[in-house]
Order: sequence, then structure tokens, then C-alpha cells
Amino acid sequence: MKTFSPSEIRRLNDSFDGQPPQDVLRSVMDMFGDRIALSSSLSIEDQTLTDMMLKLNPRARIFTLDTGRLFPETYALIDKTNLHYGIHIEMFVPQTEALQEMVNVHGINLFYESLEKRHLCCQVRKLEPLSRAFRMLDAWICGLRRSQSVTRGDMQLIEWDDRHGLLKINPLIAWSEEQTWDYIRTHEVPYNKLYDKGFPSIGCQPCTRAVPPGGDIRSGRWWWEDPQHRECGLHSRE
Repeated sequence: MKTFSPSEIRRLNDSFDGQPPQDVLRSVMDMFGDRIALSSSLSIEDQTLTDMMLKLNPRARIFTLDTGRLFPETYALIDKTNLHYGIHIEMFVPQTEALQEMVNVHGINLFYESLEKRHLCCQVRKLEPLSRAFRMLDAWICGLRRSQSVTRGDMQLIEWDDRHGLLKINPLIAWSEEQTWDYIRTHEVPYNKLYDKGFPSIGCQPCTRAVPPGGDIRSGRWWWEDPQHRECGLHSRE
């Protein structure tokens, strides 16, 4: 597996500067072949990337994490996306024994009790399954945008993921929410109907709520925590 130095990452960012997401995707998909995949949460950003990638390569790899606590609307969208594109999104689920032990020791809704317990839940339900998804990859594609959150303001188009030892590509990093919705509507991309009910960011059902019009996009995620803590660890740079 090739590693990328800071200077190589800078050169990659410089080479892709100003390029549309489709051109970035074409380049990295050609570069890594079947060793690159989109990690999709079924957000409008990830649905946009799904559409772009499949138009470039109908066999592009796309996977999602089924935490067992997703909204019914999210599960419905997985089926709708598979049918719409004629694909099968790869599903990664928590390890049964780890999940069972966590729930038996800490309770089903442990995440409300402390930041540490919420991180434990994310570790069992998201991060460990993600690590399994990454075993056959050299690079992963994400739908991050800088304007989504105070925790994402300094993220770059191309980054090195130290935690997983992979190149991380954020093709929509400079896009606005409006640009993303324009793409969804223009290309008739399936999207989660919770967006129409005031959910601008959608994760697990117990940890997500609607946001008032004009509110911060991420304020409905882990709303009981300080804003700087509102990440699950998937995009940690540690």
C-alpha cells in the first residue's frame, strides 16, 4: 500500500485545484481502480457522488454502514438507490458480540449519558465496521463539504487519513448546499425524504433531529454536545 507524504498531498491538491468533482473522480478512480470506494451515508452529497461515479463506471464501489439504528427512510433510500442504478450497495454491520456486550453493560441508549459512551457507541456501530470496509482499499471517497460544520472548515480536497492509512478524497469539499441540491434536482437523484421534513444532516435515528429553518446544518446531530464534539470519528485526523 502506497503512502503519501505531505508534499505529495500538496501537489495533488494543487493539480486538482479548480477542477469539477467529476474530473477529480475520474482521475482518482483511474488511479486506484477497484481499490477505491465511496463511503456513503446516503446524504445528498453522497448520493450526488454515487450518481457521478456510476456514470463514470457502472461498477464503481459504494458501501454504507448499517448501524442498526438508522431511520426507516434511510433504509428505504438504500433500496431505492439500488433499484434506480441497478446496483447493490455494500453493507457493513457491527460485530454481534461487541454490540451485544456494549448494550448489556451500558444500555441501549448509552450515548446520551456521556461523550465517552457516545464515542463507544460510534466505535462499535460505525468505526469498527468501517475498518473492515477499508481492508481492501487504498483510498476512500467522502461527501464532506467545508460549509457543513465548524469541525470541517479546514479540510482539503485530498487528505491523508493517518488513522486508516488511506488517501481520502473529498470531491465536493468546496461545494455549497445549493450546488448539491441543484445537482440532485437536475439529475433526478434519489434522496432521503427526511430532508423535506427539516433534517439537513441525517445519521442514526436517536442521535438526529430536525433543525429549524436557517439553523446550522449539523446542529441536529448529537445536539446535547458542544459543537466541536459533533463528529463520530469517521473523519478524525488523529
